[in-house]
Amino acid sequence: MARQNTVFKEAYNRYAAALRTDTALPSEPEIAAQLGVSRSTARAILTRLSEEGIIRWNKRQKTVLRQPTDRDLFPSEETDSLHDIIERSFMQRILADDAAPGMQINELELAREIGTGTTSVREFLIRFSRFGLIEKRPNSHWTLKGFTREFALELADVREMFELHSAAEFGRLPQGHQAWTDLAAIRDDHHAMLADINQRFRDFSVLDERFHLLIHRASKNRFIADFYDAIAIVFHYHYQWNKTAARERNERAIHEHLDYIAALESGDQAAIEKACRAHLHSARQTLLQSLPQLATETA
Repeated sequence: MARQNTVFKEAYNRYAAALRTDTALPSEPEIAAQLGVSRSTARAILTRLSEEGIIRWNKRQKTVLRQPTDRDLFPSEETDSLHDIIERSFMQRILADDAAPGMQINELELAREIGTGTTSVREFLIRFSRFGLIEKRPNSHWTLKGFTREFALELADVREMFELHSAAEFGRLPQGHQAWTDLAAIRDDHHAMLADINQRFRDFSVLDERFHLLIHRASKNRFIADFYDAIAIVFHYHYQWNKTAARERNERAIHEHLDYIAALESGDQAAIEKACRAHLHSARQTLLQSLPQLATETA
């Protein structure tokens, strides 16, 4: 059934979070196009919204009765893909051990933590190994090889090329596209985090990943999407590797994101490129600062 489907749950959460009281909703085909899902999934979303008393659905008329709350949404563990769940567990493991070169990663242990089979974990690790950050060992073990200065800088070069393209494509999205609603929600989350930065600065890496993933999706390029795994591990989690001045560093990045978002919303391609380049330059510098061993390597 659709309600057991991750695609349905993820799309439901996205659509419900953007609803505003007393607004009229478009037709099922329009909702399906906005969310990038099938018409049957769009109908399932409307059915659940109606059953929960969030909308009034009378034939072709659909009106929002109340603002959805967190309790109306599916929990993240039900909306994330298995790949995302494995990736998050993998990231948490290497972050907990400070990503030290030589750290052992065991397929069975990681699978038990996640509650999935070793085959899915192995497939993820094999796919991830092509970036040269982990290496297969006998008996279902993997070794973290560590990050070299050359690897980080090469990745930064490729990231800049890809993200400049994705940001430009994002700025060309038509009005009414779901991505603009998602971007507005991310903008609000940035402001909320900034207002409570002393308590929430450690949560920035998750928000950072959401923001950049949204931009990359606008490219609709399979190679850019595939490359995102390496981007995530090096750039979006590096904010947690070195705790020195983490609050100040994350606060600065939030302000850069807000400038970037404002440029995207303006639709001005020159402004988008300028904000994108400024943030990527800063990210390159903070990456090296977050990994002191890279800065001194080959010295």
